[in-house]
Amino acid sequence: MSVNVQPEKEEFAFQAEINQLMSLIVNTFYSNKEIFLRELISNASDAIDKIRYQSLTDASLLETEKELKIEIIPDKANKKLVIRDTGIGMTKADLVNNLGTIARSGTKNFMQAIQDGADISMIGQFGVGFYSA
Repeated sequence: MSVNVQPEKEEFAFQAEINQLMSLIVNTFYSNKEIFLRELISNASDAIDKIRYQSLTDASLLETEKELKIEIIPDKANKKLVIRDTGIGMTKADLVNNLGTIARSGTKNFMQAIQDGADISMIGQFGVGFYSA
């Protein structure tokens, strides 16, 4: 007999500024495919950098996948583009500390730059490109 245990669901609220940014991202990134794709690849590159750095002190991180790579796989039949990497993503603590907290990211600076007329394609320069994923 097997028992299926579901993890407890947790919800976190975004600060008001993050909600504004999410609206901007949904309305701009999803309509600007080049920026969206660039940021997803940049996120994959960051994940590769993270595992490379952490493996300097913990070689076991590379035991299951020694090759650090980013794959871009077109699936024309299903109209999808899969971006896969062998890096390390954000931890739960990273998500809680960074995604919903304006003080810990460049979100406020990015929002100000956009209000001042900066190009949306500059999002990666403010350290908030992870929102595109």
